[in-house]
Amino acid sequence: MELHVGRLELSATLGLPAGPLRGGLVVLHGSHADRRSYFLYEHLARLLPPAGIAVLRYDRRPRVDGHDVPLAGQADDAAAALDVLRGHVGDVPVGLWGFSQGAWTAALTATRHPVDFLVLVGCSGVSPAAQMRYGTAEQLRRHGYGTADLAELDRLRGVAEGFLRGEVPRATAQAELDVAVRRPWFPLTYLPRELPDTPGSWADMDFDPEPVLAKLSGPVLLCYGETDGWTPIEESLAVWRRAARDAELTVARLAGCDHAPTLDGRDDLAGVSPDYERVLLDWLGGRLPERRAVR
Repeated sequence: MELHVGRLELSATLGLPAGPLRGGLVVLHGSHADRRSYFLYEHLARLLPPAGIAVLRYDRRPRVDGHDVPLAGQADDAAAALDVLRGHVGDVPVGLWGFSQGAWTAALTATRHPVDFLVLVGCSGVSPAAQMRYGTAEQLRRHGYGTADLAELDRLRGVAEGFLRGEVPRATAQAELDVAVRRPWFPLTYLPRELPDTPGSWADMDFDPEPVLAKLSGPVLLCYGETDGWTPIEESLAVWRRAARDAELTVARLAGCDHAPTLDGRDDLAGVSPDYERVLLDWLGGRLPERRAVR
């Protein structure tokens, strides 16, 4: 099937229960997991329909000139997907599931296009720029780098962000990069070797989730791997609890998992955490009505 958003056509797959229906959800993408075949999305399509929950997953819209897809555009696509899902499942509760960047998109979509629940995995409560500062520093720590390297990384990301905001000349920022590329830890910075010619290529770098979270209400499940190396969990939870006062928050900390809900850092279906499956099924099962016949 196809999703239509303006002139865009996005390929999609809808998994419906064989029997009575309890609800449905739309799957939203991590920044580097843009195909509907990604194993975490396929996992949902296998796990949830037998529990009476329809799953709609689709290919994320393409990047333009290598730039990430703005969150506002992703939210437009998610809203269109919700409309399609509701057309198939009727008036049962529907929600959004989002992983990493997709968790921001899910929250933003819900403020514009209300849903009955949110399931967010690895959701950061800080801006993308702040998250990347945290995440890249954590990668250096895990690889054994010390204080001096972390300080250099912090300066490097600060200069690169300054260029992207239009505050630092390109030549100045590129000179810093030219030095840093010789460091053995440079591949862990997730920065390009060559900056773009003009600022503004990271449109959402200073997106602030807090005002968005403040608009949410209803049930929200937050799933975090206990050793998440990309999300500042405690800082994110502080933002959620401060901002989302009208939401019904449930927090699940997944033992043995990092950023993804998998064991031992795996990235395949066999590695998905049984605890994650149990939390997901129990939480959804406690919030959805008894099964109804599919129309």
